[in-house]
Amino acid sequence: MRILALGDVVGEPGRRLVEAFVPELRRETGADFVVINGENAAHGHGITEPIAREWFERLGVDVITTGNHAFDVKGIETYFRQEPRILRPANHPPETAGNGWVKLHTPSGAEVLVINLMGRVHMPPCDCPFRCVDTILQRERADLVIVDMHAEATSEAQAMGFHLDGRAAAVVGTHTHVGTLDAKVLPGGTAYVTDIGMTGPYDGVIGMKKEASLGRFLKVQRPKYEVAEGDLQLHAVLITTEGRKATSIQRILRTL
Repeated sequence: MRILALGDVVGEPGRRLVEAFVPELRRETGADFVVINGENAAHGHGITEPIAREWFERLGVDVITTGNHAFDVKGIETYFRQEPRILRPANHPPETAGNGWVKLHTPSGAEVLVINLMGRVHMPPCDCPFRCVDTILQRERADLVIVDMHAEATSEAQAMGFHLDGRAAAVVGTHTHVGTLDAKVLPGGTAYVTDIGMTGPYDGVIGMKKEASLGRFLKVQRPKYEVAEGDLQLHAVLITTEGRKATSIQRILRTL
């Protein structure tokens, strides 16, 4: 089985990349399953129902994960309650709208469990992701387990990779918007990368116009963040599995 996973999609430039390349990549790679982190898809913060619907219905995306910006768009909680394929972090408080994991079947009949987690280091308050994922895996069974670890600290993401080694087919990191060079298959058969890297404009600071970011570091005033526009890059990983374990993980880069 082949799994295509994209890092954080940032704003309209990121959405253009998704539209331009995801259907093409699915055909080229023979991907059976597509997971995209969409928490920055709307103006760089949050996601809207129309964006998610287009990805599901027209582009063939199977699951959308999120993170600390999951609910930035007003009213999106209703859609999270209605659509099980869009996930918020599973270690959010239990009363939070939506779901933190979902089980789906591929056309070949394989059952895939996708779990969305969020780290606690330098992140908004949330429950322990390690204990949370252990509880989920004690309750849920599937042919393959895919985990989006939405974390700021590389140490926390790496620890989660080893924590789930042999229990998940893939643990892929999101959130920092900066791709890491450590894509590998861990000894127990788990494909791992600390951060996939964002899909969006690289002519800026983590997808935002550089002037606003520089202003926040150099001035007392806090300029408003705006999505950057140039150097559009799609960053993804393709994971190949046999049985319940991964056999390879490779980086994919496309540009507009």
